[in-house]
Amino acid sequence: MRAPSASCPDPLPHAGRVLHRGGFSDPFITMSEPTPETLRSRYRARLLTEAETLRAASGQTGADRKPVALDQQSVGRLSRMDAMQQQAMAAAQEARRAARLRAITAALARLEDGDEFGWCEDCGEFIGLKRLDLDPVLTRCVACAR
Repeated sequence: MRAPSASCPDPLPHAGRVLHRGGFSDPFITMSEPTPETLRSRYRARLLTEAETLRAASGQTGADRKPVALDQQSVGRLSRMDAMQQQAMAAAQEARRAARLRAITAALARLEDGDEFGWCEDCGEFIGLKRLDLDPVLTRCVACAR
């Protein structure tokens, strides 16, 4: 568990109070931080579903990423160029899919560990449920992501 640091310029603007792993810095504000179980129940199924969707899409587009045949007798030059462009786009899409799948796998590992998920890897402040609702694989708060 990392300690919060002062390196984050504006982690969460709550009238000057900052939510960190120990709670709000102002003793009169009481807001409990989400427990690992709460975060797990809120995001685990969503991450698993997205990972499965990405794996299925990857399997369906395997043929699109295969090398283009250079037989000039069966396909014309423009058709071959078009096929090569489609193959390059499919390969780029697969690279983006693989990167997202790696991010999801890392988020699931942090979620199962229970200690790091939802906390900024740079400053140690809580990322925020609204930000995690947008994308649960995020590892930085708004201020550190800028």
